Amino acid sequence: MTSKKAKAGEEKDVSVEQKLIALYSLQQIDSQIDKIRIIRGELPLEVQDLEDEIEGLETRITKFNNEIEVLNDAITDKETAIKNSNALIKKYEEQLMNVRNNREYDALSKEAEFQKLEIELSEKRIKEAKYKIELLQAEAEQAQAKLDERKQDLEAKKDELDGIVEETKKDELALQKKSESNEKFIEDRLLTAYKRIRKNALNGLAVVQIERDACGGCFNKIPPQHQLDIKLHKKIIVCEYCGRILVDSDIAEKVANQ
Repeated sequence: MTSKKAKAGEEKDVSVEQKLIALYSLQQIDSQIDKIRIIRGELPLEVQDLEDEIEGLETRITKFNNEIEVLNDAITDKETAIKNSNALIKKYEEQLMNVRNNREYDALSKEAEFQKLEIELSEKRIKEAKYKIELLQAEAEQAQAKLDERKQDLEAKKDELDGIVEETKKDELALQKKSESNEKFIEDRLLTAYKRIRKNALNGLAVVQIERDACGGCFNKIPPQHQLDIKLHKKIIVCEYCGRILVDSDIAEKVANQ
């Protein structure tokens, strides 16, 4: 309870001009933080894209290898079938030497002929499977080459990202502390409004300077009376078009000279 009263007392002691200076300072600090985050902002996305592509390539290669394994098993089965058919043909040919009548001869001949057809069919299936394996191996090799390349790219991007994060981390933390320090000069209601405007603005600008009689955010003209009110520093003025908080060159100069 005491802290709330103390804060309320502090807020009463802070003039509108001081609030505007604190707000514009906060904006400048937060904009610097935004720039740091933008510098490294695209890299995490690039890293994620590469990781997703690598995962996809690995899945694809695994699929190729599984298909090749199935085809090799099929070839083994067909080779076994050929051996069995050859064994049966040999058996039937031996039995043909001891047939007692034409009916037995015809039956054994048909069985032998059938096994020969089975061998031809198995050989055809083996040839088809080997051709498919060649195609799959070629695709797997291409995918593996691309995978190796993407892994190198990922390693380079991660190193780059780690370097930028390490390089900017200290600056970002310092700016973050400075930002939090400035916030104490701004009442909660005004700070909430500032953060809401920043969140909704594409460029993150919630406090802008008047430039050539226009809002520095949306570039719409500011009426002369509003410009006068802004120069007087007696109240917080927002752009009637975009809702951004407006400051004049005097506030901007004071912040620049801090």
